[in-house]
Amino acid sequence: MFTKDDTYRFKGGRIGVLLIHGLGGTPLELRYVANGLARQGYSVVCPQLAGHCSGEDGLKAATWQDWYKSCEDALDELRESCDFVVVGGHSTGALLAMMLSAKRPNDVQAMTLMAPTLWANGWAIPWYAHFFRLVRYKWFANLIKFPDLEPYGIKDDRIRAFFMQALMDPDSSQSIYTPGGAVLEHRWLGQAIMPLLEQITQPTLILHPREDDIADINNAFFLQRKFAGRVDVSVLEDSYHNCTLDRQRHVVVQRSAGFIESVLGESEQVQERAKLRERARASLRAQPVAVAA
Repeated sequence: MFTKDDTYRFKGGRIGVLLIHGLGGTPLELRYVANGLARQGYSVVCPQLAGHCSGEDGLKAATWQDWYKSCEDALDELRESCDFVVVGGHSTGALLAMMLSAKRPNDVQAMTLMAPTLWANGWAIPWYAHFFRLVRYKWFANLIKFPDLEPYGIKDDRIRAFFMQALMDPDSSQSIYTPGGAVLEHRWLGQAIMPLLEQITQPTLILHPREDDIADINNAFFLQRKFAGRVDVSVLEDSYHNCTLDRQRHVVVQRSAGFIESVLGESEQVQERAKLRERARASLRAQPVAVAA
């Protein structure tokens, strides 16, 4: 079966940004942020995750390891032309960004996490959805469907209406519901990343809506406590879960770009100090050794 590839690429300089979309989403949801960062001169790649944009069967069949492989391939692509790579992700994509940072620390220099979702515990999640945690087998999970519910992660009425119009388009590659098997894979991904959180030392920016309808802001504060490196948390006051589409999408771009510039500045300072230390050592080695008379 033919699968449309919505992967988005922008060739810029030797600073790369990898942006990972969420569960059941598409790279197009990150296009505004990607374009904003590309205008800063960065090379940007938004990969299409395995099983996505291919209908119900694709989502049911794909595993979180397949999603991760999509991210690794995109990271390898960026590393071919970039010396410094920032990995960002929205929702489930943020978990995949964490996995890349933990498993490939030499290839990932910083992270930007947008509405990271370890737990779907936002105010719009129905109470009966919590019984899904009792499901352990994927064949059974795939008998369950999770429909997209109001307000669809979008606070702005106009943007939500536009999003729904695009979602209902017969040519849309995005499903109006998520198979239970994909939700179970998300849970397994979260369980896999938990033991690795304290190994993540890269500087990190977490952008999280205060009124997130899908993932409560306690997801962000939990990660802030767990990561071993610098963590900046930026609270979005006028967005719901899909903050890359909602009212404050421009704020996501501005704060992400500012964070990347600050990390680049710190990296340059560290490199300069290392060069100075090496010059000092070289100078000492070049000095003649005094011989006692």
